[in-house]
Amino acid sequence: MKRTLVVGVDGSPESRAAADWAAREAVRRDLPLRVVHAWLWQPLAYPLAQNRDAEARLAEDILKETEGDLSHRYPGLTLTAEVLAELPVPALLRAAEDAEMLALGTRGHGALAGFLLGSYGQQVIAAAKCPVVSVRSAHGRPVALPEQGEVVVGQQGGVADSSEVLRFAFEAAAAADAPLRAVRAWNSPPVYGYSLGPMWSADQFGGLEPYEKAALEQALEPWRLKYPEVEVVEHVEQGGGGHVLLTAASDARLLVVGRRVRESSVGVRVGSVAHAVLHHSVCPVAVVPHP
Repeated sequence: MKRTLVVGVDGSPESRAAADWAAREAVRRDLPLRVVHAWLWQPLAYPLAQNRDAEARLAEDILKETEGDLSHRYPGLTLTAEVLAELPVPALLRAAEDAEMLALGTRGHGALAGFLLGSYGQQVIAAAKCPVVSVRSAHGRPVALPEQGEVVVGQQGGVADSSEVLRFAFEAAAAADAPLRAVRAWNSPPVYGYSLGPMWSADQFGGLEPYEKAALEQALEPWRLKYPEVEVVEHVEQGGGGHVLLTAASDARLLVVGRRVRESSVGVRVGSVAHAVLHHSVCPVAVVPHP
């Protein structure tokens, strides 16, 4: 049974852009697309006129409009659409449990207030079990989605650390017949951070930069063998991870970063690099959970 690609919509231009991105990606990957809208009747505690039937019809209309638009522009797409009777965050997380990926508009603010607002999107990205793709807007308008350009992926740590992130990036590049730019950012450790083990390892490669290049090559090797058709550009640069990735992805079609699955004392987090690119990248950003 094929896994589905899920997109959350709320009727806003941003969520429509996310739905369009998801539809194109589903066609490329030959996956069914599931369009969902979270709506739960919640009587307000303060005096304000509410009409449950009208709001329910509006939720259905949002789905019908999205479904009709996508079916018209992507006639070969297998498509389903449904209203989820839950609050937004748990509804999206539940929908994404068995999904190949989940797509969201970054700053949706449609007629039903509060569906894909930034805080909700961040909660979903931080807790989802599958990769989440954020299609962002600029000044309240969805940005033009690039159909050309590279898939850019941030690689860090060792082979096991980046396996899931690189798998997703290579799959995306292969599906789009696009080149892949693998980026590894590094900084010189502070004086008090030097230790004999890491510095000895770096010395064996002739310094820190050759060591970082070798680490990137090692992480890429199994995926190059699995996807020989994907053209790979290796990019090792000194600097902060967020800044290096944003510069490398200035003309990209997709930027892929990882999110370590762990909880801190303040709950789940997306990590500093993912947080930076989610807020500043112009192209869609895929956040991939990994151990």
